[in-house]
Amino acid sequence: MKHPLALAMAAALSTLALGACSAPDGNDTATATAPAPAENAAAPAPTEAAPAEANPLFAASPLPFQYPQFDKISDEHFGPAFDQGMAEQLKEISVIADSGEPPTFDNTIVAMEKTGQTLDRSTTLFFSLVGADTNDARKAIQADYSPKLAAHRDAIYLNPGLFKRVKTLYDKRAELGLNPEDLRLLERYHEDFVRAGAELSQADQARLKEINSELAKLGTSFSQNVLAEVNDSAVVVDTREELDGLPEEAIAAAAEAAKARKLDGKYVIALQNTTGQPPEAFLTNRALRQRLHEASVARGSRGNPYDNTGIVSQIMKLRVERAKMLGYPDYASYSLANQTAKTTQAVNDMLGKLAPPAVANAKREAADLQALIDKEQKAKGEATFKLEPWDWAFYAEKVRKEKYDFDESQIKPYLEAKNVLENGVFFAAGKLYGLTFKQRTDLPVYQPDVLVYDVFDEDGSQLAIFIEDLYARPSKRGGAWMNAYVQQNKLFGTHPVVANHLNIPKPPEGQPTLMTWDETTTMFHEFGHALHGMFSNVKYPYFAGTSVPRDFVEFPSQVNEMWADWPEVLANYAKHHETGEAMPKELLDKVMAAAQFNEGFRTTEYLGAAMLDQNWHQIGSVDAVPAADGVMAFEAAALKKDGIDYPPVPPRYRTPYFSHIMSGYAAGYYSYIWSEVLDANTVEWIKQHGGLTRANGDRFRETLLSRGGSKDASELFRDFTGHAPEIGPLLKRRGLEPK
Repeated sequence: MKHPLALAMAAALSTLALGACSAPDGNDTATATAPAPAENAAAPAPTEAAPAEANPLFAASPLPFQYPQFDKISDEHFGPAFDQGMAEQLKEISVIADSGEPPTFDNTIVAMEKTGQTLDRSTTLFFSLVGADTNDARKAIQADYSPKLAAHRDAIYLNPGLFKRVKTLYDKRAELGLNPEDLRLLERYHEDFVRAGAELSQADQARLKEINSELAKLGTSFSQNVLAEVNDSAVVVDTREELDGLPEEAIAAAAEAAKARKLDGKYVIALQNTTGQPPEAFLTNRALRQRLHEASVARGSRGNPYDNTGIVSQIMKLRVERAKMLGYPDYASYSLANQTAKTTQAVNDMLGKLAPPAVANAKREAADLQALIDKEQKAKGEATFKLEPWDWAFYAEKVRKEKYDFDESQIKPYLEAKNVLENGVFFAAGKLYGLTFKQRTDLPVYQPDVLVYDVFDEDGSQLAIFIEDLYARPSKRGGAWMNAYVQQNKLFGTHPVVANHLNIPKPPEGQPTLMTWDETTTMFHEFGHALHGMFSNVKYPYFAGTSVPRDFVEFPSQVNEMWADWPEVLANYAKHHETGEAMPKELLDKVMAAAQFNEGFRTTEYLGAAMLDQNWHQIGSVDAVPAADGVMAFEAAALKKDGIDYPPVPPRYRTPYFSHIMSGYAAGYYSYIWSEVLDANTVEWIKQHGGLTRANGDRFRETLLSRGGSKDASELFRDFTGHAPEIGPLLKRRGLEPK
């Protein structure tokens, strides 16, 4: 059975990336719920479809490690597979719930883990493709099946006979003699049933089913609006002169994008999903920078074709109602109860401690930028102007160049993407864990430029298959993430097939793919998620890979970023793509010296989004949720209340395009920095114990990466470091220590 929350979230988020998003300072990044049939209703009949041999989703893939048959699966296969999968699983569940045998761990809990294999296989593939390579047909299927999958989940978790068996076992769990992983599985199932409403009255359960169905529809509409508007609101530029300052490869890419839209002779700058847009760091044309910024922040707002404000209002009202029904004061309290943070107070306290020094740092940085603006304008004999959000990245890049005497264009020739992957990311994994990698071209892919590798353990046995999807495209959601097409577990004897997705602009044909330093660290970050999936060594699908609390899942991937600039690793991959010359030490020294540069901005924009998320989800009554025309006023008031409303630094995401919190990261955007506390502590431990060594890698793999969710996350951290987390290393890293 898919992780119990998986079906409830996949339809809303459009990709199985829970626990697999990139760090918010890089490119960001995640399962779903039919109004359910009446209790104990018969399973829905499968849609009339081709015979099993004609639908590859009706059986496990015959390819190595059940690698998906991308070349044989078409969109028309998904609906019949979903229908048959739901029917099969409800029949399997009915056998368990209606059994006349007394409940046992094996005939109830393990039996539930074994259900739903057709549905698991088909939804995993479908929602992975919706994130990586969507199209109109997939959007229609997603919209159609989101509420059906929501109802299917409810039909399972609100089945009174099934819950009675689970509760019977839970109540006498101390007498069952279960091993730790079995006991944890029983406890987690009981918790999931209760959180799904199994203890509610029939009337409340009926209403809960309506809420879940509506939330699934709204989440799908929100995510599809965001993707559609990112493509639709791309900025069209008439002349090359307006693009002055933009790197040549970016200009060429903008010309290619214009041709694709039949705008020959013009240039198209596609928007990324964040508020800030990367070209703003380079464009000398201030008016164009302003156009980019204003197009970005207008997304999803009142009056435009993809207005999300009404959807936001409806989602928040339904979430408040759902939380109240389940006995929580607000949705954040419900969401956090099974995370490592546990309470809204814990999250508020941490964010509250970070916000004042972050804003103070941002204001100091702004003073430097304003001084540079004034100096340049005076030298030109022109009136100065006030620093605005669209000016920040441009002048920050100038200040960085002035202070540290380098810019991104100096670094990129040393960071060719495939070389970074194979001689940097893979090299570090070999040194730490003894892994080796071999590219293969015989397996099918869903896009021709996707890379596939076999992954081998030190003893020569194959551990996993790894997929790397590098490039941005209109059919792909923004950000960076990891997903598992197949997860490891001993119950079925499956091995991992995991994928990393980036959004690097694709260069013109024949040109190398040169990355920024942020893109490089993002590649290392996402591979940390991949390692978490590949090293999984658990019995049950429920606990596999990255199936850990949301505020813990970013921790291992953030740790893996440390190897990007580790001297031995860097020396192996940071080489000029034409000459093979190593990156000069003085250039690297400048990169490292500038590591905390602009940290006030980065932390403030992140905290703005994280605190905005908490404000939305700590609303305590349906009546307090603003209507559509009050959404942006609520956002402004929330930022002001928390002291994070610094106009030159808007939140990394504004509410109408904040996809994280409308899906799997609802009340959870704080988790990146919560995980970074654990990461900073762990990096200090590794450095103190010898750095890039097999001993450290093996310890991290054995005590943490291989355990998935089979043990409490806080205990896993202590197992590795030997102590509780401390905030000091994070403050030091981000330059937020008291001045």
